Amino acid sequence: MAKDWTIPVELQPDPANYLFNLDAVLAAVVSLRATAPADAFTANALGTEREGSGVVIGDDGLILTIGYLITEAEDVWITTANGRSVPGHALAFDAESGFGLVQPLGKLPLAKLEFGDSEGAALGDPVLFASAGGRDRAIESRVVGRQEFAGYWEYLLDDAIFIAPAHPFWGGGALIDRHGRLVGIGSLSLQQGDSRGNRLDMNMVVPIDLLRPILADLCRYGQVNRPPQPWLGVYAMEDDERVVIGGVADGGPADQAGLRQGDQVLAVDDEAVTDLAGFWRSVRERGPAGARVTLSVQRDHRRLRVPVATVDRRRLLKAPRMH
Repeated sequence: MAKDWTIPVELQPDPANYLFNLDAVLAAVVSLRATAPADAFTANALGTEREGSGVVIGDDGLILTIGYLITEAEDVWITTANGRSVPGHALAFDAESGFGLVQPLGKLPLAKLEFGDSEGAALGDPVLFASAGGRDRAIESRVVGRQEFAGYWEYLLDDAIFIAPAHPFWGGGALIDRHGRLVGIGSLSLQQGDSRGNRLDMNMVVPIDLLRPILADLCRYGQVNRPPQPWLGVYAMEDDERVVIGGVADGGPADQAGLRQGDQVLAVDDEAVTDLAGFWRSVRERGPAGARVTLSVQRDHRRLRVPVATVDRRRLLKAPRMH
Protein backbone atom coordinates (compact mmCIF):
# COMPACT_ATOMS: atom_id res chain seq x y z
CA MET A 1 0.00 0.00 0.00
CA ALA A 2 1.37 3.43 -0.92
CA LYS A 3 2.58 5.41 2.09
CA ASP A 4 2.01 8.99 0.95
CA TRP A 5 -1.53 9.05 -0.37
CA THR A 6 -4.60 10.67 1.16
CA ILE A 7 -8.27 10.88 0.27
CA PRO A 8 -9.16 14.29 -1.27
CA VAL A 9 -10.14 16.65 1.53
CA GLU A 10 -13.62 17.25 0.14
CA LEU A 11 -14.37 13.50 0.42
CA GLN A 12 -12.95 13.00 3.90
CA PRO A 13 -15.32 12.82 6.88
CA ASP A 14 -15.77 15.95 8.99
CA PRO A 15 -15.88 15.16 12.75
CA ALA A 16 -18.47 17.92 13.23
CA ASN A 17 -20.98 15.87 11.22
CA TYR A 18 -20.88 12.81 13.49
CA LEU A 19 -22.35 12.11 16.92
CA PHE A 20 -19.57 9.63 17.75
CA ASN A 21 -15.84 10.17 18.27
CA LEU A 22 -14.71 9.86 14.67
CA ASP A 23 -10.98 9.66 15.36
CA ALA A 24 -11.44 6.99 18.05
CA VAL A 25 -13.53 4.87 15.68
CA LEU A 26 -11.05 5.21 12.81
CA ALA A 27 -8.17 4.28 15.14
CA ALA A 28 -9.58 0.74 15.26
CA VAL A 29 -8.62 0.30 11.59
CA VAL A 30 -5.03 -0.97 11.32
CA SER A 31 -2.60 -1.76 8.54
CA LEU A 32 -1.72 -5.39 7.74
CA ARG A 33 1.31 -6.67 5.87
CA ALA A 34 1.43 -10.41 5.20
CA THR A 35 4.00 -12.68 3.57
CA ALA A 36 3.19 -16.08 2.10
CA PRO A 37 5.83 -18.61 1.02
CA ALA A 38 6.76 -18.84 -2.66
CA ASP A 39 5.40 -22.40 -2.85
CA ALA A 40 2.01 -21.47 -1.36
CA PHE A 41 -0.94 -22.64 -3.43
CA THR A 42 -2.24 -19.06 -3.65
CA ALA A 43 1.14 -17.45 -4.44
CA ASN A 44 0.56 -17.26 -8.20
CA ALA A 45 -2.89 -15.71 -7.88
CA LEU A 46 -2.37 -13.45 -4.86
CA GLY A 47 1.39 -12.95 -4.74
CA THR A 48 3.58 -13.52 -1.73
CA GLU A 49 3.60 -9.93 -0.40
CA ARG A 50 0.15 -8.60 0.51
CA GLU A 51 -0.94 -5.37 2.14
CA GLY A 52 -4.28 -4.07 3.29
CA SER A 53 -6.26 -3.20 6.40
CA GLY A 54 -8.00 -4.88 9.29
CA VAL A 55 -10.35 -3.86 12.07
CA VAL A 56 -9.96 -4.50 15.80
CA ILE A 57 -13.10 -6.36 16.91
CA GLY A 58 -12.03 -8.04 20.15
CA ASP A 59 -11.08 -6.89 23.62
CA ASP A 60 -7.86 -8.89 23.18
CA GLY A 61 -7.02 -7.07 19.94
CA LEU A 62 -8.49 -9.69 17.59
CA ILE A 63 -8.53 -8.27 14.05
CA LEU A 64 -11.05 -8.91 11.29
CA THR A 65 -9.90 -8.56 7.70
CA ILE A 66 -10.59 -9.91 4.23
CA GLY A 67 -9.26 -13.43 3.98
CA TYR A 68 -7.21 -13.20 0.80
CA LEU A 69 -4.72 -10.93 2.57
CA ILE A 70 -3.69 -13.63 5.04
CA THR A 71 -4.37 -16.94 3.28
CA GLU A 72 -1.29 -19.17 3.79
CA ALA A 73 0.58 -16.24 5.37
CA GLU A 74 3.67 -17.19 7.37
CA ASP A 75 4.33 -13.71 8.70
CA VAL A 76 1.84 -10.94 9.52
CA TRP A 77 2.68 -7.46 10.81
CA ILE A 78 0.12 -5.08 12.25
CA THR A 79 0.66 -1.32 12.31
CA THR A 80 -1.57 1.17 14.10
CA ALA A 81 -2.34 4.71 12.96
CA ASN A 82 0.29 6.08 15.35
CA GLY A 83 2.99 3.84 13.88
CA ARG A 84 3.18 1.09 16.51
CA SER A 85 3.90 -2.32 14.90
CA VAL A 86 3.42 -5.79 16.38
CA PRO A 87 3.55 -9.25 14.81
CA GLY A 88 0.37 -11.20 14.25
CA HIS A 89 -0.81 -14.74 13.61
CA ALA A 90 -3.12 -15.64 10.73
CA LEU A 91 -5.71 -17.27 12.95
CA ALA A 92 -8.53 -18.15 10.55
CA PHE A 93 -9.82 -17.94 6.99
CA ASP A 94 -13.34 -18.70 5.77
CA ALA A 95 -13.54 -19.07 2.00
CA GLU A 96 -17.34 -19.08 1.98
CA SER A 97 -17.78 -15.62 3.51
CA GLY A 98 -14.33 -14.30 2.61
CA PHE A 99 -13.46 -13.21 6.16
CA GLY A 100 -10.10 -13.69 7.85
CA LEU A 101 -8.92 -13.23 11.44
CA VAL A 102 -5.55 -12.11 12.77
CA GLN A 103 -4.47 -12.50 16.39
CA PRO A 104 -1.92 -9.90 17.53
CA LEU A 105 1.15 -11.35 19.25
CA GLY A 106 1.77 -8.13 21.14
CA LYS A 107 -0.34 -5.55 22.91
CA LEU A 108 -2.56 -3.32 20.79
CA PRO A 109 -3.88 -0.49 22.99
CA LEU A 110 -6.91 0.07 20.78
CA ALA A 111 -10.61 -0.04 21.53
CA LYS A 112 -12.57 -2.51 19.45
CA LEU A 113 -15.11 -1.40 16.88
CA GLU A 114 -18.60 -2.58 17.81
CA PHE A 115 -20.70 -4.47 15.27
CA GLY A 116 -23.62 -2.77 13.62
CA ASP A 117 -26.52 -4.24 11.64
CA SER A 118 -25.48 -4.76 8.03
CA GLU A 119 -28.97 -5.91 7.08
CA GLY A 120 -30.15 -2.40 7.94
CA ALA A 121 -27.70 -0.74 5.51
CA ALA A 122 -30.26 0.39 2.94
CA LEU A 123 -29.89 1.95 -0.49
CA GLY A 124 -28.91 5.59 -0.19
CA ASP A 125 -27.69 5.35 3.40
CA PRO A 126 -24.60 7.45 4.17
CA VAL A 127 -21.61 5.38 5.32
CA LEU A 128 -17.89 5.75 5.92
CA PHE A 129 -15.26 3.52 4.39
CA ALA A 130 -11.83 3.58 6.02
CA SER A 131 -8.50 1.95 5.42
CA ALA A 132 -5.66 2.23 7.93
CA GLY A 133 -4.42 5.76 8.56
CA GLY A 134 -7.20 7.73 10.19
CA ARG A 135 -9.26 10.55 8.75
CA ASP A 136 -6.92 11.16 5.80
CA ARG A 137 -7.68 7.67 4.51
CA ALA A 138 -11.42 7.57 5.10
CA ILE A 139 -14.08 8.48 2.59
CA GLU A 140 -17.72 9.50 2.91
CA SER A 141 -19.79 7.22 0.73
CA ARG A 142 -23.28 5.83 0.21
CA VAL A 143 -24.85 2.42 -0.24
CA VAL A 144 -25.65 2.14 -3.95
CA GLY A 145 -26.51 -1.55 -4.17
CA ARG A 146 -27.65 -4.62 -2.21
CA GLN A 147 -27.61 -7.70 -4.40
CA GLU A 148 -26.13 -11.08 -5.15
CA PHE A 149 -22.45 -11.16 -6.07
CA ALA A 150 -20.61 -13.95 -7.89
CA GLY A 151 -16.81 -13.82 -8.05
CA TYR A 152 -14.78 -15.54 -10.72
CA TRP A 153 -12.84 -17.50 -8.05
CA GLU A 154 -15.83 -19.73 -7.06
CA TYR A 155 -17.22 -17.17 -4.62
CA LEU A 156 -20.86 -16.36 -4.05
CA LEU A 157 -22.65 -13.95 -1.71
CA ASP A 158 -26.43 -13.84 -1.62
CA ASP A 159 -26.57 -10.20 -0.51
CA ALA A 160 -23.42 -8.10 -0.87
CA ILE A 161 -23.15 -4.37 -0.13
CA PHE A 162 -21.98 -1.96 -2.84
CA ILE A 163 -20.85 1.58 -2.06
CA ALA A 164 -19.81 4.66 -4.06
CA PRO A 165 -17.71 6.67 -4.37
CA ALA A 166 -15.13 3.93 -4.17
CA HIS A 167 -12.12 3.83 -1.88
CA PRO A 168 -8.80 3.25 -3.68
CA PHE A 169 -7.45 0.83 -1.04
CA TRP A 170 -10.38 -1.36 -0.20
CA GLY A 171 -8.86 -4.67 0.93
CA GLY A 172 -9.84 -5.33 4.54
CA GLY A 173 -11.11 -1.78 5.08
CA ALA A 174 -14.00 -0.96 7.41
CA LEU A 175 -17.51 0.00 6.35
CA ILE A 176 -18.89 2.10 9.19
CA ASP A 177 -22.50 3.18 9.65
CA ARG A 178 -23.86 6.52 10.93
CA HIS A 179 -23.63 5.25 14.50
CA GLY A 180 -19.91 4.49 14.30
CA ARG A 181 -20.38 0.72 14.09
CA LEU A 182 -18.83 -1.84 11.77
CA VAL A 183 -21.22 -3.13 9.10
CA GLY A 184 -18.84 -4.70 6.57
CA ILE A 185 -15.32 -5.45 5.36
CA GLY A 186 -14.01 -4.29 1.99
CA SER A 187 -13.38 -6.98 -0.60
CA LEU A 188 -12.82 -5.48 -4.05
CA SER A 189 -13.38 -2.66 -6.52
CA LEU A 190 -15.85 -2.83 -9.40
CA GLN A 191 -16.90 -0.65 -12.30
CA GLN A 192 -20.42 -0.41 -13.68
CA GLY A 193 -21.22 1.34 -16.93
CA ASP A 194 -24.49 2.67 -18.32
CA SER A 195 -25.89 3.06 -21.83
CA ARG A 196 -24.36 6.54 -22.10
CA GLY A 197 -20.85 5.32 -21.46
CA ASN A 198 -20.67 6.70 -17.92
CA ARG A 199 -18.74 4.61 -15.38
CA LEU A 200 -19.47 4.24 -11.68
CA ASP A 201 -16.61 3.00 -9.51
CA MET A 202 -17.82 0.98 -6.51
CA ASN A 203 -16.50 -1.13 -3.67
CA MET A 204 -18.03 -4.50 -2.88
CA VAL A 205 -18.26 -5.06 0.87
CA VAL A 206 -18.89 -8.31 2.77
CA PRO A 207 -21.72 -7.75 5.30
CA ILE A 208 -20.73 -8.12 8.95
CA ASP A 209 -23.91 -10.10 9.69
CA LEU A 210 -22.26 -13.08 7.93
CA LEU A 211 -19.61 -13.15 10.66
CA ARG A 212 -21.88 -13.43 13.69
CA PRO A 213 -22.83 -17.12 13.35
CA ILE A 214 -19.30 -18.28 12.48
CA LEU A 215 -17.06 -16.13 14.68
CA ALA A 216 -16.87 -18.59 17.57
CA ASP A 217 -15.87 -21.44 15.25
CA LEU A 218 -13.23 -19.31 13.52
CA CYS A 219 -11.70 -18.34 16.84
CA ARG A 220 -11.72 -21.88 18.20
CA TYR A 221 -10.92 -24.02 15.15
CA GLY A 222 -9.51 -21.61 12.55
CA GLN A 223 -12.35 -22.55 10.24
CA VAL A 224 -16.10 -23.06 10.36
CA ASN A 225 -17.37 -26.40 11.63
CA ARG A 226 -19.46 -27.33 8.60
CA PRO A 227 -19.01 -29.59 5.55
CA PRO A 228 -16.54 -27.98 3.13
CA GLN A 229 -17.88 -26.64 -0.14
CA PRO A 230 -17.00 -28.47 -3.37
CA TRP A 231 -14.19 -26.77 -5.29
CA LEU A 232 -13.52 -27.17 -9.00
CA GLY A 233 -10.40 -25.06 -9.37
CA VAL A 234 -11.70 -22.88 -12.19
CA TYR A 235 -11.74 -19.14 -12.79
CA ALA A 236 -14.89 -18.30 -14.73
CA MET A 237 -16.58 -15.21 -16.12
CA GLU A 238 -19.81 -14.15 -17.75
CA ASP A 239 -19.73 -13.12 -21.42
CA ASP A 240 -23.00 -12.22 -23.18
CA GLU A 241 -25.11 -14.54 -21.00
CA ARG A 242 -22.52 -17.28 -21.27
CA VAL A 243 -20.20 -18.69 -18.63
CA VAL A 244 -16.68 -19.10 -19.94
CA ILE A 245 -13.68 -20.61 -18.19
CA GLY A 246 -10.93 -18.01 -18.04
CA GLY A 247 -8.38 -20.34 -16.49
CA VAL A 248 -7.85 -23.33 -14.24
CA ALA A 249 -5.79 -23.71 -11.07
CA ASP A 250 -2.64 -25.71 -11.72
CA GLY A 251 -3.11 -29.22 -10.37
CA GLY A 252 -6.70 -28.54 -9.32
CA PRO A 253 -9.67 -30.80 -10.11
CA ALA A 254 -10.60 -28.97 -13.35
CA ASP A 255 -7.01 -29.05 -14.54
CA GLN A 256 -6.76 -32.78 -13.86
CA ALA A 257 -10.09 -33.38 -15.61
CA GLY A 258 -8.86 -31.67 -18.79
CA LEU A 259 -10.91 -28.48 -18.73
CA ARG A 260 -9.30 -25.60 -20.62
CA GLN A 261 -9.32 -21.84 -20.85
CA GLY A 262 -12.04 -20.80 -23.29
CA ASP A 263 -14.40 -23.71 -22.58
CA GLN A 264 -18.00 -22.52 -22.35
CA VAL A 265 -19.92 -24.14 -19.49
CA LEU A 266 -23.36 -25.23 -20.69
CA ALA A 267 -24.62 -27.39 -17.85
CA VAL A 268 -23.83 -29.04 -14.52
CA ASP A 269 -25.19 -32.61 -14.46
CA ASP A 270 -27.58 -31.60 -17.29
CA GLU A 271 -28.83 -28.53 -15.38
CA ALA A 272 -28.40 -25.59 -17.74
CA VAL A 273 -25.96 -22.83 -16.74
CA THR A 274 -26.58 -19.28 -17.94
CA ASP A 275 -24.80 -17.09 -15.37
CA LEU A 276 -21.92 -17.27 -12.93
CA ALA A 277 -24.02 -17.32 -9.77
CA GLY A 278 -26.10 -20.15 -11.18
CA PHE A 279 -22.93 -22.09 -12.03
CA TRP A 280 -21.50 -21.89 -8.51
CA ARG A 281 -24.86 -22.57 -6.91
CA SER A 282 -25.50 -25.60 -9.10
CA VAL A 283 -22.13 -27.13 -8.20
CA ARG A 284 -22.74 -26.59 -4.47
CA GLU A 285 -26.15 -28.21 -4.68
CA ARG A 286 -24.41 -31.48 -5.64
CA GLY A 287 -23.09 -31.90 -2.12
CA PRO A 288 -19.99 -31.09 -0.08
CA ALA A 289 -16.40 -31.40 -1.23
CA GLY A 290 -15.77 -34.79 -2.80
CA ALA A 291 -18.96 -34.72 -4.84
CA ARG A 292 -18.50 -35.61 -8.50
CA VAL A 293 -20.09 -33.40 -11.12
CA THR A 294 -20.26 -33.64 -14.89
CA LEU A 295 -19.80 -30.37 -16.75
CA SER A 296 -21.15 -30.05 -20.27
CA VAL A 297 -18.86 -27.67 -22.13
CA GLN A 298 -18.61 -26.22 -25.61
CA ARG A 299 -15.06 -26.34 -26.97
CA ASP A 300 -14.67 -24.92 -30.45
CA HIS A 301 -17.40 -26.80 -32.37
CA ARG A 302 -17.59 -29.76 -30.03
CA ARG A 303 -19.80 -30.43 -27.03
CA LEU A 304 -18.01 -32.42 -24.33
CA ARG A 305 -19.06 -34.02 -21.07
CA VAL A 306 -16.27 -33.69 -18.50
CA PRO A 307 -16.50 -35.48 -15.13
CA VAL A 308 -14.82 -33.56 -12.31
CA ALA A 309 -14.12 -34.82 -8.78
CA THR A 310 -14.43 -31.78 -6.50
CA VAL A 311 -12.15 -31.35 -3.50
CA ASP A 312 -11.93 -29.38 -0.28
CA ARG A 313 -9.86 -26.35 -1.25
CA ARG A 314 -8.59 -25.97 2.30
CA ARG A 315 -6.57 -29.17 1.96
CA LEU A 316 -4.43 -27.52 -0.72
CA LEU A 317 -3.52 -24.54 1.47
CA LYS A 318 -0.55 -24.31 3.80
CA ALA A 319 -1.54 -24.04 7.44
CA PRO A 320 -0.43 -20.78 9.08
CA ARG A 321 2.85 -21.07 10.92
CA MET A 322 2.49 -21.11 14.68
CA HIS A 323 4.56 -18.45 16.47
